[in-house]
Amino acid sequence: MKNKYILYVLGLFVLVFTGCKEKEYETPTSPSGLQNDLIKRSLGPSIVGMDIEFAYAMALLPEKGKLASATVTASIAGATGTYMDNKFYTTTSGGLDVGTVVGTPSVNSGNTTTVTYYADISAATLRYFYRVPEEARGKEVTFTFSVTSTNGETNSYKSGPHPIRRMDIKKNLIVTDPTACYLSIADMAVYDAAFAAANPSKIDLVYLYRAITGVTFNHALVAPTASVEYRPGITLPAGLTNKTKLIKAWDIRDQQLVNTTGLATSVFVDDIDLEQRNFTDAPDFAINTRAESGVWVETADGKYRAYIYVNSVVNTATSKQMTIGIKRLTIK
Repeated sequence: MKNKYILYVLGLFVLVFTGCKEKEYETPTSPSGLQNDLIKRSLGPSIVGMDIEFAYAMALLPEKGKLASATVTASIAGATGTYMDNKFYTTTSGGLDVGTVVGTPSVNSGNTTTVTYYADISAATLRYFYRVPEEARGKEVTFTFSVTSTNGETNSYKSGPHPIRRMDIKKNLIVTDPTACYLSIADMAVYDAAFAAANPSKIDLVYLYRAITGVTFNHALVAPTASVEYRPGITLPAGLTNKTKLIKAWDIRDQQLVNTTGLATSVFVDDIDLEQRNFTDAPDFAINTRAESGVWVETADGKYRAYIYVNSVVNTATSKQMTIGIKRLTIK
């Protein structure tokens, strides 16, 4: 028994030793044909007027031929601003992208975008930017990426379907107390008192700043119907009667609305967030709004819901203002 045990242990030792022996490194064999691959670079909901960005990689062995052209065909033609970059990019140690031109500027024809390569390119990754058109709102878009080489080979990569949201987006609106302090959710625009007086039904919110002893008021968005204690010192133009509902949000830094350098976020307000928001018993005022916070909004007629993100605030002796971005969904 003792001898059998020793042989068993020796056998295990041999197995472990031989199992742990490193294999010799072998250089990978490059595929012989025309290769392609794709990643989607842009994040978050796809919205009309914004870009969907892809990186399309193409390569073949130099001795087999060169790249001739790269083409993208969208199921719905992109809006003005759709293009494929004719450069591939490398990143410096400092994190900067450096582009190298490898072909002619892209050409759009209907729903197809094409780059024609220069004669000596065997590998490249090109970026494609699809500007979402109004025609795609609430629909799905698919893309076919294809590459052709000088030896007659072709290859393709299909992507999608990619749903396009129904919402609208508007960035970098500036509300200023008291000159441009009237905000229309329907227009996604800021107006002065003269416009508000001429178009009272369009005005959903009033911006103001107040430093009140004993009260943390500061920057505020209030409905025209808010009690005078929430809009001190303001005489509204005649006819402003919209009872807009508001819910403050402290921690929703929507990446597509943020324009603060260095503020990284993976948060996105989507159609469903606006559809499912409950405004029952919501007030018609939001005081002490702060930079990098937001406000959920429902218009008096229930037609629109929106998320307003506050990018920055100013409350110097000479200027009281907020820079905001809006995502808005039509409900009715």
